[in-house]
Amino acid sequence: MEKQKNSRRTETARGLRRGRMGRCLAGYAFLLPFLLLFLLFIAVPVVWGLFISFTSYDLMTPVKWVGLENYITLFTEDSLFLTALTNTLTFALISGPLGFLASFAFAWIIHQLHLRNLFAMAFYVPSIMSSLAVSVVWLSLFSSNRTGIVNHLLLKFRIISEAVSWTMDPEYIMPLIILISVWMSMGTGFLTSLAGLSGIDEKIYEAGRIDGVRNRFQELFLLTLPQMKPQLLFNGIMAVVNSLNVYDLVTQIAGAESPDNCALTLTAHMYDYGFVRFELGYASAISVVLMLVSVVLGQIVKKLFAVKE
Repeated sequence: MEKQKNSRRTETARGLRRGRMGRCLAGYAFLLPFLLLFLLFIAVPVVWGLFISFTSYDLMTPVKWVGLENYITLFTEDSLFLTALTNTLTFALISGPLGFLASFAFAWIIHQLHLRNLFAMAFYVPSIMSSLAVSVVWLSLFSSNRTGIVNHLLLKFRIISEAVSWTMDPEYIMPLIILISVWMSMGTGFLTSLAGLSGIDEKIYEAGRIDGVRNRFQELFLLTLPQMKPQLLFNGIMAVVNSLNVYDLVTQIAGAESPDNCALTLTAHMYDYGFVRFELGYASAISVVLMLVSVVLGQIVKKLFAVKE
């Protein structure tokens, strides 16, 4: 009798293990397509790019190992790299926070209006437009001659005496690109913030009013922002990534070679060496530096908006 009980327990345990293993295999089967795509299009290219950053490679000749030579050249001999790094960090540290704050501020204001869906569509449209279409619109506004709309209005009201070279003067090019970038970047962040605001339980605000919260600004800082840390973290990371990878907008506003390289970015410098000169090892070294900058800034954003368990 005892042997039969032990046998049944053993069979039950085996059945449970089989069931658990079957569920695990089913889970891995569903995960496999994503895992294969992740390895093929993300993990393998990152590892390959990291490897060839230590080599001299031009697609035509065999890979030649050069060690840290590319990185040493970057920081000691390539003055354009240092200019591009400075421009990229300046652009990221200004346009990223501005776009982040603007998207949340407009979402918070519009969330309190009746026609929020109409305003949401209006704010999201710029983010899905191509940078080419956007640049055409903005170049018509900020054309460097008298036919530009902004110059025409400023001259008409005698605010300026001669046309401003918005897209040719190094003093104005970067501020103009930052302005356009902030305008374009508000779409996704705006929708994410609006969704986060809509998802906050009204009972939290009712409890806050009972505890002494008296106005909208107290609600914002004491109740809304703590509830929206996941959305703020996502928006912050996206703002960092988008601001560091700017390329199309810069080349279409300032040209492939901006005056005094005032708008040269790391992505444009990498593109020059990778797809114009075909020095893929050197271009990969630039991309590794860009990746490290993204990781550092991303970790800073993560620390600011981390959700404590």
